[in-house]
Amino acid sequence: MKVPDTRYEAIIGLEVHVRLQLNTKIFSGDVNDYGLAPNTLISEISLGYPGTLPRVNKKAIEYAVKMGLACHSQIAPEVSFDRKNYFYPDLPKGYQITQDRIPVCRGGYIPIRADESDKQIALNRIHLEEDAGKSIHGSPEDGTHIDFNRAGTALIEIVTEPVLHSGDEAYAFLYEIRRLVRCLGISDGNMEEGSMRCDANISIRQIGSSRLGQKVEIKNMNSLNNVRKAIVSEIKRQTSVKQSGDEIISETRTFNPTTGSTAAMRVKESLTDYRYFPDPDLPPVLLTSDWLEEIRSKMPELPVEKEQRFRKEYGLSVYDASVLTSTDGLAAFFESVAIECGNYKMAANWVMGPVLSVLNSKNIQIETFDLTPGQIAGLISLIDAGKLSYSVASRKLFPALLATPGTEIVKLAEKLNLFSGQDQELVIAVKEVIEEFPKEAEMLRSGKQKLIGMFMGKIMKKTKGLADPKKAKQMLLDALKNT
Repeated sequence: MKVPDTRYEAIIGLEVHVRLQLNTKIFSGDVNDYGLAPNTLISEISLGYPGTLPRVNKKAIEYAVKMGLACHSQIAPEVSFDRKNYFYPDLPKGYQITQDRIPVCRGGYIPIRADESDKQIALNRIHLEEDAGKSIHGSPEDGTHIDFNRAGTALIEIVTEPVLHSGDEAYAFLYEIRRLVRCLGISDGNMEEGSMRCDANISIRQIGSSRLGQKVEIKNMNSLNNVRKAIVSEIKRQTSVKQSGDEIISETRTFNPTTGSTAAMRVKESLTDYRYFPDPDLPPVLLTSDWLEEIRSKMPELPVEKEQRFRKEYGLSVYDASVLTSTDGLAAFFESVAIECGNYKMAANWVMGPVLSVLNSKNIQIETFDLTPGQIAGLISLIDAGKLSYSVASRKLFPALLATPGTEIVKLAEKLNLFSGQDQELVIAVKEVIEEFPKEAEMLRSGKQKLIGMFMGKIMKKTKGLADPKKAKQMLLDALKNT
């Protein structure tokens, strides 16, 4: 998406909060879970009672380091924490424990593919912090209620440099973060459940200028698509303000998905308002070289690395490799199918086509899919052997197999009479089409090859698209010779 007025360009920085998938919270032993009754996962520590002392969750540090290693960041040798002071009802202590002076990870980048080009999005930092509670706004009579279950859960905040320029780039960046955290096993990255939240800082400036414009922060975006839409909407709004000769106010705004527009919330705070200072209750944690090497040794194959390998080993396109490596489970499923059947392109087509269609329609992950990679490979083998067409396999045998997943594939195909039935239907269809178009049939016999397309279309229509095109064409030519 380009800025509506070509005199301006958009400058965007993102702050992405990722909730870490830990058993307990970052500074207490409270259970870390989602969707339970309000205020059931709390204790004196997470509520900030006087006299309580926090203790850092070692696993949270390891998860932050894993993300930093995946993003090519510089890892700090010492992990320390600071207090960010502000008052809000869902912040029980009156301050948030975070990292200001020395983030656990500094710099680095995440590669993305957007606007038909590859780009590395530079990071400023990745730091650890605790989450706040949640305000639940009811009717005027009910008022606002506070659920502290989320208070104290572990977050990493990934902060980019102001190097993005469009909603599409922001979407691609968040997509890559989600792929990364799922691959690393540190979060499910589910924005709808709040496991991943994004704030976008947006300004516009004249083309050629090095000076940044007034920054506006957009909050409350709960999906990748909404982040993209919010950015597009805000760029249009700021451009309109500039065109009218008014000044853009540095403020925090919220995005309404229904109206597709942003609305002002409050004037933006400055860093001095937060009065950061080192947390006196949390001593620094040393990240020794041995500990760092232990974390590094457990790093999995990253999505970008897997994508490059799939393209090289299986000859997949950029798009196919990107889709098939969107989750580790999907990548493993495809690879098993490909290795077993040996037809890499067909394996990709089946996983990206019929299999993904079922996953999306049922809103499930590949781990709970009813069929095994071996069964999908078996379907492909029947097609490669010429026993079934792709259409018959995908439209008839695949649904039947889903209904009875324990059935042996060949026996099921025989039971459905797919092997012999297909040829019988095709023979009848070819004969009927020749009889319906005698003049065209004679012209085709005399060498007018352009008519093959017309005959093939009629045959496919009669067989409802289930005929094998190669077999149908050969049957047509044979029938014309023998009549």
